[in-house]
Amino acid sequence: MSGRAVCLISGGLDSCVTLFIAKEEGYEIHGLSFNYDQVHKKEIRHARMIGKAAGVKNHVVYHLDKALFHGSSLVDKEISIPLNRDLKTIGGGSVPSTYVPARNLVFLSLSTAYAEMINADAVFIGVHATDYSGYPDCRPEFIESIQQTINKGTRRGVEGKPVMIKAPLLYLSKTEIIKKGLKMRVPFDLTWSCYKGEKKACGVCDSCLLRLKGFQEAGYPDPVPYQSYPSWYILK
Repeated sequence: MSGRAVCLISGGLDSCVTLFIAKEEGYEIHGLSFNYDQVHKKEIRHARMIGKAAGVKNHVVYHLDKALFHGSSLVDKEISIPLNRDLKTIGGGSVPSTYVPARNLVFLSLSTAYAEMINADAVFIGVHATDYSGYPDCRPEFIESIQQTINKGTRRGVEGKPVMIKAPLLYLSKTEIIKKGLKMRVPFDLTWSCYKGEKKACGVCDSCLLRLKGFQEAGYPDPVPYQSYPSWYILK
């Protein structure tokens, strides 16, 4: 047994693979998801299903007032979600409207507090800086700075046993993440990545496009149903 860990479970592909990595490493897992009045709640339902499939010890869904996160198209319905963008432009240039202000900073602060409370040794988060949407709080330097803050600003930190932030996907591409998940038999059919909460994934938002690109390059069909597919996707 590797000890106890808190795993951030969003309902998406990356956090699901991260959860199963933590499970494979032998941690007693406590799941943590956040309801911040997103435009849709489907990801919360999928997070619960994923946590159950992984056999987490406990799964907390923490509510945050959406007033904290105004200015994101994932929270404010009046702000348009980018659609049909060229893959070459995703992750480059300006930060997209789907960026939720300081979301991972807030999530990691609260998950570290929870980890200290239950005497957990680690917090797992599924961020990665390759094939992503260009969010500043998914970069290696952000994770490094958070770890330094935890080391200096928590009881466990000053006592020499800091809660460790583990981001096992940080340097992997979406394709590599999917291949890793396939080897571990991750239930990708339970995941939800689409920025919309409809019956089927839209197939045109940044998250859907990056996900489909990853499955295409992995040579494995995405088990999640889509309303439409980009012209380059052939594994339908």
